[in-house]
Amino acid sequence: MPFGAHETMEVHEILNEKINLITHFSLYAEDCQNQQLRQLLDRHLQTAKQSYNQLVAYTHDYSAAGNQSQAYSMPNIQLNQIQYGLDNPKSQMPQTGSKLNDQQIAWAMLSCHKNSAKNHMIALLESADPNVRQMLMNGAITCANQAYEVFALMNQQGQYQVPTMQDHTAKTFLHSYQPIQQNENEPYRQHQQNQQNQQTQQTQQNAYQ
Repeated sequence: MPFGAHETMEVHEILNEKINLITHFSLYAEDCQNQQLRQLLDRHLQTAKQSYNQLVAYTHDYSAAGNQSQAYSMPNIQLNQIQYGLDNPKSQMPQTGSKLNDQQIAWAMLSCHKNSAKNHMIALLESADPNVRQMLMNGAITCANQAYEVFALMNQQGQYQVPTMQDHTAKTFLHSYQPIQQNENEPYRQHQQNQQNQQTQQTQQNAYQ
């Protein structure tokens, strides 16, 4: 069973991206000082290596489809753990040097995961092979959840602040959307019922003929 042209090129791009992520995360590990961030980095690095090996194995042998692992689970983060609002955010500017600090590493990890989640989703939409699609779907979910995990740590440490609107402004804006009332679907249900009635009548007429 051959691979399609689209999925071949998409998988090629994803594998190159995974190599880049693994290479960069390995370099980040040399400079990382924050223990919590280092634990995330090590865990995400191992997941990336496993994901890379699984996709490579399948491109070599279709029987490797049975060795797929589940996507990285959604972090157990409660709503009240997220800090909203700005608190004297620091000035930002590019910094050059031979060594990255922990904040730079965290931002780099976050960017890698976000871009990888998008690229995995785009790739799977262009793939025909169901096993490739599932691997890419798992990759998209994994990267999205790992990005959220990095964000949560940065938010907790005040490195990623979430700006907000005035509460009444947000509510006024979002509360303009109203739920669909039950009776709004009545024309559609009536149409279905009419079709069923017509089919029943036609069946009965055919039975008498």
